[in-house]
Amino acid sequence: MRPRSGRAPDGRDARADRDRRASAATRDGVEGVRTESVPFEKTVAVVGAGRLGTALARALVSSGYHVSAVVSRRRRRARDAARLIQTNPRALSADELELLPSTHLLLVTTPDDALAATAADLASALDTERRRRVALHASGAHSSELLTPLRARGFRLGSMHPLVSISDPRDGAEAFRGGFFCVEGERAAASVARRIVRALGGHAFSIETRDKALYHAAAVMTSGHTVALFDAALTALTRCGLTPRQARAALVPLLRSTVENLSTRTPERALTGSYARADAATIGKHLAALADPTLDRRGVTRVYTILGEQSVKLAARAGVSRTRLREVERALRDASDADAPPAHAAPEVDSSVSAAALDDE
Repeated sequence: MRPRSGRAPDGRDARADRDRRASAATRDGVEGVRTESVPFEKTVAVVGAGRLGTALARALVSSGYHVSAVVSRRRRRARDAARLIQTNPRALSADELELLPSTHLLLVTTPDDALAATAADLASALDTERRRRVALHASGAHSSELLTPLRARGFRLGSMHPLVSISDPRDGAEAFRGGFFCVEGERAAASVARRIVRALGGHAFSIETRDKALYHAAAVMTSGHTVALFDAALTALTRCGLTPRQARAALVPLLRSTVENLSTRTPERALTGSYARADAATIGKHLAALADPTLDRRGVTRVYTILGEQSVKLAARAGVSRTRLREVERALRDASDADAPPAHAAPEVDSSVSAAALDDE
């Protein structure tokens, strides 16, 4: 989120430039509400007005915080987010960072690959203050070290990543209640993050900075990869003649019941079905049906065999007969060998995915 205007001028030129741009912002209707009566410790600016940033802003407002500004690459995107936030925050584009009001918390929710540049741009645009301020980012994969440029502006640095899946900011604001947040960073920043998590009705835990990437990989497997697995199952079920909507309606309750089982049981005890029984004959029928060329091209067969191998390990931990499990392993190994793609083969990509899908904050 690097401002197109670069670094703000110094001295009187900087003040004049800021006054001019603030006046223009007021004329454009992005000034936002005044915050004189709001305790400084409750003021927040959100940089990155995508789904997560907007949902967090809405949740913070409902928990007693005052969101004073939202920033996005384009002001129109920031305005869209601001309309969903009850405090009528100032909507700013990425090249207006010097217009950010002074707030106690700077919450950076940009995509991971924009974090470092955004931190540098913020440090260039903002003034140093005597009041203690905190900067938190919401990345699961990166530590607070990416915000290092802001330390020179007096910010305490940390990160606060919610283990929550947000597909729509209007629906997602309530999703944080009862959720878990991974908190990391300097002591003062981590303390503020934990206080926010409590206000949101969530639960905070901490990990070592060096483990953030591994932590995030676990989160991706639980959320994003579950969606990918569900898509593979939909692909198989639609080959049986169901429409995608019918297939989704049929499989979602099954997925919900599986999550309920996992909420009260260990994975090996939550495992049900053919693998929990080591039913090699039924699993062999699955593999024969999945040999369908269309399913094979979509990678569904490979998904089944890889997760089948993991299911065998769970069944073994649950005490299922090793002799019967070896028959299952043999069937999976044979299918995996038959399904192995040539070394030069590339996975099929859905051409309907647009480049716009990559432009989300």
